[in-house]
Amino acid sequence: MKISARNVLAGKIVDVKKGATTAHVRIDVGGTIVTASITNEAVDELALKPGMAASAVIKSSDVMVAVE
Repeated sequence: MKISARNVLAGKIVDVKKGATTAHVRIDVGGTIVTASITNEAVDELALKPGMAASAVIKSSDVMVAVE
């Protein structure tokens, strides 16, 4: 796979929850859970299921940090 995004976090899918149009896919990346919101159609096309190897691909021009 070749991709222009700089941040590709390899892990394993731990949960896929479909909603009306959007699904939340939880990926365990070395003990940290990253959640992606993608379309139900994308979940079906990629045949995403818990236990599968997958990567969270993060492409953003802004990264924010907040503290209390």
